[in-house]
This record gives sequence, structure tokens and C-alpha cells, in this order.
Amino acid sequence: MNTTLKIIGNISSTIKTRKDAPKQGNEGGVEALVEINEEYRESMDGLNVGNEILLFTWLHEADRNCQKVHPRGKESRPKRGVFSTRSPDRPNPIGLHPVTITEINGCKIKVRPMEAIDGTPLVDIKINQR
Repeated sequence: MNTTLKIIGNISSTIKTRKDAPKQGNEGGVEALVEINEEYRESMDGLNVGNEILLFTWLHEADRNCQKVHPRGKESRPKRGVFSTRSPDRPNPIGLHPVTITEINGCKIKVRPMEAIDGTPLVDIKINQR
């Protein structure tokens, strides 16, 4: 079984720290730049401005040993298992970000609303078909 995870690019964002990141993109996300590694340029064929896509990221600052959190970081709420939350802290910190493409220029895709911090590695992109 091949379990190698390939990083296909990264996110450039004005959000610099986890503390500054909104919990979800629709709660204050920003326009961000998705920079695809040149070797994956052909994989972008078929992406167009206006497409709703899902970005899958590797939440590189996550606590991978965390198993329970206070939902939405509110200590007034009882702790729950991370699999029942959207917490970035989890054994495999894969982020899911529904965004809309606002511009494409070569291997660079502008999207919004994005809540990932600057430098977040990109794992995959999928068209968001509802």
C-alpha cells in the first residue's frame, strides 16, 4: 500500500497566525492565492473562474496528538472527540476549504473565502459538485 502524501502547492494568505484565522471561511475568510507546483500544471485543466472547489490542505501547525477539544475553542462547552468537530488539531490534520475561484493566472489561482494561514501546504483540489 502506497501511503505517500504529495504536497501539490501551498496557500499564500494575509492570515499569518492560527489565532487570526476565522473558524470557517464564511466567517471572515479572505481572498488567498493558491500556488500550484509547476509539475501539477496539467491537473488544473478544466478549472475556471467561478468554479466552486474544495481545497484539501495539510494543517501543518496542528497538534497531532490531540483527541478531544472544546468545540470552536469555547472552554464553556464540554470537550468532544476531534472527529465530531472541525478542529485543526487531530491525528491527520487535513483541512477542507470550500472556496470559489476568482482568478487563474498560470499555476496561481485566487480563491475566496479562505481561512487557512499563510504557507499552508496544499494536498488536493476537487470540484465542488453538489
